[in-house]
Amino acid sequence: MMRAWILPSLLVLCGSVVATGLVLNGDAGEAAVLLLFFLLLAGVHSPLVFPRPVGALEARRRSEADGRPVVYWRSGCRYCLRLRLRLGRDARRLHWVDIWRDPEAAAAVRAANGGNETVPTVVVAGRPHTNPDPAWVRAQLSPSSPG
Repeated sequence: MMRAWILPSLLVLCGSVVATGLVLNGDAGEAAVLLLFFLLLAGVHSPLVFPRPVGALEARRRSEADGRPVVYWRSGCRYCLRLRLRLGRDARRLHWVDIWRDPEAAAAVRAANGGNETVPTVVVAGRPHTNPDPAWVRAQLSPSSPG
């Protein structure tokens, strides 16, 4: 669980160090802007941007019940972030599984991707799709989609 917070923590720490240096040199305005930038960057790369993750078993169970896709992701992955942001509100309709929190999920991703933990891996109707286009994922949520 702590692994997901490493990148955001480093971004906040680096931003704080650089901003402190700028304040000591008398550039308080520039320091504030830079610190805000680093804080936003840390927030975007934090697990807080993603819907609350569930375990792999629970996600599969829910997906079988409601037909919605399962998204395997990890914090700090720019492709996962791209998918999440491009889906917008529709992202909450998927079942999100953080592979850094669930070893079984990481194993499922490795099995689907030739031994690599390539994310996002979206499972629709039992078939994995690695780094799919967000528009395609959104189409899988529509009631008329073939699945």
